[in-house]
Amino acid sequence: MSVGIVGAGTMGAGIAQVALEAGDEVVLHDVDPGAMEAARERVRDGLGRSAARLDLDADTIDAWVDGRLERLRTAVTLDAVAAEAELIIEAAIEDLDLKRTIFRALDAAAGPDVVLATNTSALSVAAIAAATSRPERVLGLHFFNPVPRMPLVEVVTTSATSPTAASRAEARMAAWGRTTVRCADTPGFIVNRVNRPFTIEALRALEREQASPEAIDAAVREAGFPMGPFELMDLVGLDVNLAAAHGVWAGLGRPEALRPSPVHEALVAAGRLGRKTGQGFYAYVDGRREPGPSAGDPGPVVARILAGIEREADAMVEAGLATAADVDLALRLGAGHPLGPFERRAREHVQGDR
Repeated sequence: MSVGIVGAGTMGAGIAQVALEAGDEVVLHDVDPGAMEAARERVRDGLGRSAARLDLDADTIDAWVDGRLERLRTAVTLDAVAAEAELIIEAAIEDLDLKRTIFRALDAAAGPDVVLATNTSALSVAAIAAATSRPERVLGLHFFNPVPRMPLVEVVTTSATSPTAASRAEARMAAWGRTTVRCADTPGFIVNRVNRPFTIEALRALEREQASPEAIDAAVREAGFPMGPFELMDLVGLDVNLAAAHGVWAGLGRPEALRPSPVHEALVAAGRLGRKTGQGFYAYVDGRREPGPSAGDPGPVVARILAGIEREADAMVEAGLATAADVDLALRLGAGHPLGPFERRAREHVQGDR
């Protein structure tokens, strides 16, 4: 299959790598020729890491990488992408006007059977699709970073998306070895909405001086999560996380339970963005986190985090936006939860009956 990818940044390169490893042809486009060349090198490096895990000898690794990389071509125009791709995935920056411009051009140039997908994590898929004359072939394919290592893809459908387009997209993702969950077009989709209390409730505790980031993170890890909320925000970037928090909050009508934290706002305003700036909730020296004071009682915080996640999960399922099974799967694969919220509740119910 020939797949078009629009946007040669980190996400676009990651998607290209996964497609190439699955045997597809990839046509990559970006308005910046330098970005396309950088993406090719990023893909080469990623393929090399994949090959190394296959326990191949050095000569075989080079051949394995080159054989896949030769199926990656670049295109200087969107028309060139649309001329040969059967599935086109847009992975440009999170700007609605830009994405609408891209989809308008792709819609005009691509054949009627070509599926058009956006990798947006925060914008309305329906608003993007409205720029096209065939919104029935438009959907969201939300990958998670780093794409080659994260198996989850949220398949986001609007009220106009045809079942055929959604099924074709899911089949392609399965061929790439991805695990899909289906979600209606709603702010944050599944993971970025349901997991929002993971950071919000921790920040509330910090505002009330109930416990330190170190203590809360340690308690959350002890509860089975791979990372605590503060170290996660530092890793992702406080600015990135704050933008997502605002997007979900505004999109859902500004509920008080998901109101972004003034502590978070102040750190971003001060330029303390996490690991990438050397300081966020923690300080970093040579890329290594400096330990902070472990103070306060984090136990109630963990309980509030889990309760908040269950609340958002219930709201999604009750509104018919996703199934309980897909919510559980998405939280485990996309956010590293040891159990999904419905799985946790079921287990606690069984244990309570004993």
